[in-house]
Amino acid sequence: MLRAITREVSPTIANCELEFLDREPIDLALAIEQHRQYQACLAELGVHVEVLPAEPKLPDSVFVEDPAIVLDEIAVMTRLGAASRRGEGESLARALAKYRELRHIVEPATLEGGDVMRIGKTLYVGYSRRTNIAGIQQLATMLHPLGYFVVPVEVRGCLHLKTACTYVGEDTILANRAWMDADAFCSLKFLDVPEPRGANALRIGETVVMPAAFPRTSELLERSGFRVRRIDNSEMLKAEAGVTCTSLLFDAA
Repeated sequence: MLRAITREVSPTIANCELEFLDREPIDLALAIEQHRQYQACLAELGVHVEVLPAEPKLPDSVFVEDPAIVLDEIAVMTRLGAASRRGEGESLARALAKYRELRHIVEPATLEGGDVMRIGKTLYVGYSRRTNIAGIQQLATMLHPLGYFVVPVEVRGCLHLKTACTYVGEDTILANRAWMDADAFCSLKFLDVPEPRGANALRIGETVVMPAAFPRTSELLERSGFRVRRIDNSEMLKAEAGVTCTSLLFDAA
């Protein structure tokens, strides 16, 4: 069964960390409603959705992708690059412990799940403002006995690797090549986004979930044979987030 762990929106989300965007007012009520619609979208696509309560003291805590990486065998609790976010993993770890053995990234490493794009047994890991070389090395050492191969990818001009690209299936990545070292993906096909922030998409089954804010990218996917589901996540976009950021997807009974 495909499961998703999500978390309710923090009432302090307007104080979220930002790296590459100017701060805009976030409508809390709208953010909560859009997140509810996102959770409903996952459920409609056959995902069993588990919802954790909001963390009022942790503005970014709705972005559950970053504190953990869930693989078939284990879950890796990361060490977030933004120090203000490091309390987010505690309740998430308790939720994940029901499904996976937990491993931990430790100081001086930093690693955020938004920098990790998995394709089979290969993990492409962004070297970014939030993920350092020590984090990539710790992850590679941890996962090597399990048969995983870690490929570092330089990220520039955006927050995470999955801001610059996401895997949409069919050996294809949706990508903004200006924001990453595209040479790391020599074995994959590219769909180059016509909108700079349009590369963050979430494939579930045969459907690619896309922000409604990027219609030209959605149309590109559809012309390329992908089934697209558009959702409005305007308030999460203001928080420098995308559709992958607000859920942790994994298989579990």
